[in-house]
Amino acid sequence: MKHITYLKYVAGYTIPLSAFISMYYAGMFSFFTVFYAFVFLPLLEMLLPASDKNLAAAEEDLEKKNPVYDYMLYMNVPVQFGLLYYFVQLISTQTYTTAEYAGITLSMGICCGTLGINVAHELGHRVNGFERFLAKSLLLTSLYMHFYIEHNKGHHKNVATDADPASATLGETIYAFWLRSVLYSIVSAWRIERKELQKQGVKTFSLQNSLLQFVIIEVFFLVIIAFVFSVKAMLFFIAAAAIGMLLLETINYIEHYGLRRKKLASGNYERVMPWHSWNSNHYLGRICLYELTRHSDHHFLASRKYQLLRHMDDAPQLPAGYPAMMLLSLVPPVWFKVMNKRAEHVMQTH
Repeated sequence: MKHITYLKYVAGYTIPLSAFISMYYAGMFSFFTVFYAFVFLPLLEMLLPASDKNLAAAEEDLEKKNPVYDYMLYMNVPVQFGLLYYFVQLISTQTYTTAEYAGITLSMGICCGTLGINVAHELGHRVNGFERFLAKSLLLTSLYMHFYIEHNKGHHKNVATDADPASATLGETIYAFWLRSVLYSIVSAWRIERKELQKQGVKTFSLQNSLLQFVIIEVFFLVIIAFVFSVKAMLFFIAAAAIGMLLLETINYIEHYGLRRKKLASGNYERVMPWHSWNSNHYLGRICLYELTRHSDHHFLASRKYQLLRHMDDAPQLPAGYPAMMLLSLVPPVWFKVMNKRAEHVMQTH
């Protein structure tokens, strides 16, 4: 019988579909994506059992060779750019109420975070040049192209240490983390790129600097939107991209909150272990985010494709799925009450 387990990842396309519904119908449907992602999915996850099942060795070999999983990622690129085109066209040609503007911008922003950054994150870890190009293209739609540098060469090296801007400390609020992570991830990307160019004997301020290339591309992209559509459309796109950035940073906040690697006598940090990342086996969040929630295995081997990511027994589990935990993080006193003792317990037992 034909192997069709990949069909479950069609759920990932329900997010952009909900955004299209929000934009097309507007009115009472303007906030449909927000409702779908942060009300319907969390409630449904509470009713559905989590699954810690891993693929058997033979199954994993089959899934690894199945190109459909890659095609499902690739299709996010035209979907995201198509939605973005539709969004800026609507903004430049239609007049909405304040609530409608807010709803459809949030809808586009959620797609910028889930398709524009999350899918780019998966593709950015691939060695294939075409896939890396797709990753950068998706990051462009969130104006977050520096993520390609900092995440791959900074976060994976410094995760769960004070040197990593994307690893939240115990007791740090999501709002303080947003500011710190957004600013210092750019600083980190600059330092990484400067160091690599120095090794090559190339000046930092040159067109060989990938970060400068990304900034130029992003500015050019904004100018094109303003010229072809309108300045208004450009400003609303910036707002949607900012929402996508904050969505990504909220996921970053959750993934390593309060978890820290020990510093060894040598001055180096211990190797990254499963207990340095929060995980979730809640099914809908897993498949809608292409298994990002099995985060410990991703840090064990960043090149492991999303469909192969495993549950690890030593990985700490979140009390709810990612959509619900993202909402919880927005209320710091409640977040601390739920997560601080859990984080302390993980650190005390390892």
